[in-house]
Formats: sequence, structure tokens, C-alpha cells
Amino acid sequence: MTAALDIFRALADATRLRILSLVRTMELSVGELAQVLGQSQPRVSRHVKILGDAGLTARRKEGSWVFVALGDAARVGPVLAALDAWSAGETDHWAIADSARLAAVRADRAAAAADWFEAHAGEWDAIRSLHIAEEQVEAAIGDVLGTAPLGRIVDIGTGTGRMLELFAPRATRALGIDRSSEMLRLARGKLAEQGNAELRQADLYALPLGDGESDLAILHHVLHFAEAPRAAIAEAARVLSPGGRLLIADFAPHDREELRTRDAHVRLGFSDEQMLGWFAAAGLVPARTETLEGGELTVKLWLARRVAEQGVKAA
Repeated sequence: MTAALDIFRALADATRLRILSLVRTMELSVGELAQVLGQSQPRVSRHVKILGDAGLTARRKEGSWVFVALGDAARVGPVLAALDAWSAGETDHWAIADSARLAAVRADRAAAAADWFEAHAGEWDAIRSLHIAEEQVEAAIGDVLGTAPLGRIVDIGTGTGRMLELFAPRATRALGIDRSSEMLRLARGKLAEQGNAELRQADLYALPLGDGESDLAILHHVLHFAEAPRAAIAEAARVLSPGGRLLIADFAPHDREELRTRDAHVRLGFSDEQMLGWFAAAGLVPARTETLEGGELTVKLWLARRVAEQGVKAA
């Protein structure tokens, strides 16, 4: 009863209902919530605290930013279901306005990342090598993937095509996806001799593949640029065949705040707890985790496998 009272007290405010609706769509920083809501950050922080105390939201600090996400699914799920049922068929002018301003926030994030990619496309491989020796990362990825044929590969955020260069020879089909036309131009030059590699301009949240059309999906130093990592992982999981694998190479949590402003990193690394939670939400089972220390940042490798459908044995 106490928990129910806390929840209803927390929801007895229009702004807090709007915040819950917004973070249901994607994780947002307190500053971004303030931008969408048209309110001051201190006021929004107070509302977020009330929601957090009721277990409806969770706060995660990254450097000087605080991101807000939905709380535990067991507590939040029934609340969202009730709100959906009560608002069915209604037109909410606040929801429409918030959705439009949220689209502007998304566009700002995407534009900042796109501008940086276009300006630094020619230096992309060199920038990666500053963080940790790239050959160490590539050797570790090869070890994690093993020596068996890789089947159908999709490299999400392929950049200059390095992952395809390494692993397309072991694939029956290799597809590289990137939003940047300049990156794809560079990748095409690098992969000119690789006959089974295809490149497409597309978004990591809307892959140009049907359900189950890939056996291996790779996100190599891409996720820290993603505004919604959970959604990116869910979309990668969607295109995996039963038993198919997702490999993520990215940074462990760090405090290098300048990477956010200088290099357009949206996230300052990821914890094992975060990653495993996103895997579970996407129907993936963790298979292996590797930690590669050295250089300025620590690189992590996370390998997960899509749960096989009933009656289908995973390879």
C-alpha cells in the first residue's frame, strides 16, 4: 500500500506525467528534459527526484550530465499500462508539443554527431587508435568471434569499413551500415576488392534488414555516439537469426568529459550492468565479456546471443 501511495503522489502532477512519457521514449539528460518542458533545470531536477523516490525513474550520472530513464519494469509497467488505458483515444496538446520539442532535441544530437563525422571522416581510424592500440582490439574481437564461418554479417556504423575488411572474407554476406555518406565513400574505397561486402546509407535505429536476416551484428566503437543505446541494441537484436550473435566493442565508464564536446561522444562509456540489462530487454543472452586495459581508455567487448526460438537449436 505504501508503494502505491508513493506512486500516485508522484504522478499527481502534470509535469511529472510529461517527464514519465518523455523518458519512456528515450533516456534524456536533465538539461534536455528542461529544454523540452520549457522549465528551469532545478525545477525539473526536483520533479525527477520525486519520480525517482517512487521508483518510477532512475538517474544515471555521466561526467557533469545526469541522464534519466524509466525505473524498474516491474514497478513502471503497470503504471504505463494504466496510463495508456486511461488516455486511449484522447488528444493531449501537451503530448503533441512535447513530442515536437523532443524531435528537436533528437535533431540537435544527430546534427552535432553528423557534423563531427563529416569533418573528421578522413581521420576516423587515427582517432580510434588514440584510445587504445587498435590491433589489440581487433585481435580480441577475432578471438571472441572464433574461427568458424560467420554467416551473414551486418556492421552497424561501419565508418571506414574496418570490421568488414577484417571479417567479410569469412562471411556469406557482409553489409555495412552508416549514416555518413562521406564515411561510406571512404569505406567503398577500402573495400573495393572485397566482393561480398555491400554498403548502405541508413540509420542504426532502422536497419534495412528484415527480422532474423543476420547471423552476426557488430557495433564497433559506435554505441557511445548513440542517443538511445537501448533502442540501437534492440534494433540489432531484431535482425539477428535465432542463435545469432551481437558483438559490441566500446568503452568502460570514464570521466573524460572533453570527449563529449570535442569528439561528440554522447555517452562516457558503459558498465557491464547497463549492457546486460539492455541485452535482457532485447531478448539476448550474454555469452562473453572481455576487458582490454591500456591506453587512455579501457575498451570492453560484450558478446551476446539471441535466444533461440522454441524448437530451434542455437548454433
